[in-house]
Amino acid sequence: MGQQIEALARFVAETEWNDIPVTVQHHAKLVVLDTLGVVLAGSERPEVRDLRDKMAATAGRGATVYARGWPANDPRTSALLNGIAGRSIELCEGLRLASGQAAAQILPGVLAVGEAVGASGPQIMAAFVLGYDVAARLCSAFTPWPLAHQNGQACLLAAVAAGAKLRGLDAAGVSRAMRIGVTLVLTPSYTNVVAGATALNVAGGMSGFAAALAPDLAASGFGARDDAIEEALGNLVGSGFRPDGLLDELGSTWHIMRNYFRLYACCNPIHPALDALAEVLAVLRPVASEIDRIDIETYWFASVMCNPDPPNYFASKYSLPHAAAAMVVTGGAGHAQLDDAALGNPAITALRHRVHITEDPAMTSVVPTLRPARVSVTLLDGRTATRAVDSHRGDFNQPFADSEIRGKFHELAGEVLTEAGTTAVEAAIFGCERWDNVGELTALLHRHGRV
Repeated sequence: MGQQIEALARFVAETEWNDIPVTVQHHAKLVVLDTLGVVLAGSERPEVRDLRDKMAATAGRGATVYARGWPANDPRTSALLNGIAGRSIELCEGLRLASGQAAAQILPGVLAVGEAVGASGPQIMAAFVLGYDVAARLCSAFTPWPLAHQNGQACLLAAVAAGAKLRGLDAAGVSRAMRIGVTLVLTPSYTNVVAGATALNVAGGMSGFAAALAPDLAASGFGARDDAIEEALGNLVGSGFRPDGLLDELGSTWHIMRNYFRLYACCNPIHPALDALAEVLAVLRPVASEIDRIDIETYWFASVMCNPDPPNYFASKYSLPHAAAAMVVTGGAGHAQLDDAALGNPAITALRHRVHITEDPAMTSVVPTLRPARVSVTLLDGRTATRAVDSHRGDFNQPFADSEIRGKFHELAGEVLTEAGTTAVEAAIFGCERWDNVGELTALLHRHGRV
């Protein structure tokens, strides 16, 4: 088996919370807070509620489902449901320098397994940070096939590593669990997004399921090929795997510090154009009926999100014309603005068809170092304005303030928690070193949940 994978597994098994720098610890808590808020709001989506109700008929016990009523289920099912919820509103954070939404795929498994085994706050947080590091390193080392979405692939293996740590497996056990996890890796396609196929979110949720299952398989004596990870990422779900840099700056560069957050409730490549559009709107201050056209130039990946008629809520998260039109009409593109009602809003519907998107090859050439966009708005009276950005807010050059991420949590978590509850949960996460077990978090949820 590859020595890099073994060294990575040993790092996961042997590193503890106190080995992680304080600045990294603080940022990790912010990522947990953000992701938990997204999970809680995502639990309110109708398809997620319905699935939860259907699975309740055969519910097990051992871990909390983060949703109204706080039902219990077995760790695998709870992680699956919470993972699906975390992917359902397109507000989860992600890796900055590679494709992958690590926290939404790792945290559900960490919370479920951690609750089942009675792990302490420091143990839960260490597993989360280490799993995140594995995700970033694996995602950077392999080349996915062009159509492959990164739900349930490298991040799934990282979730397994985190789950194995919480199960108390040693380095060999963490490695074997990850290699067993390869048999659970999925092949979701990017074509799901424009079609509005919410099955894509199930693929993300399966990472949590695997985090609870694969370590148990390893502990039970199941085996896996020595080169299973290299084979899968290099030939099966990807077209190449380069392990040489997998251990670069291991223990000194923490990849959770290289993440991005979202305040716009849509796919991340759309965000630079929305930032530029917001600047133009601040100058022109038009109403939708005064706009003749909106012209957007951006990099390739953003330019293909150009469907002016998204078929449902989920697909609307991947439509730049829809997000741009919603920003004009509602004044924003957050969770409250890009909701179900926006799809049927006649002013938004009409304006979407006046949004014109083209790729600028020069912009494409600088990705991922930069993610540029240029937006021009032309009004019916002939007035026009143009603004360009090198990257969106929240990127390395313009990070969001902690207060903005905390505010996002209060908005999202407030859908299922009282105001006092969001404040109490926020404080609990930033004091997680004092948790004897995650029950201290779930007790707050029970106490402050909305009916």
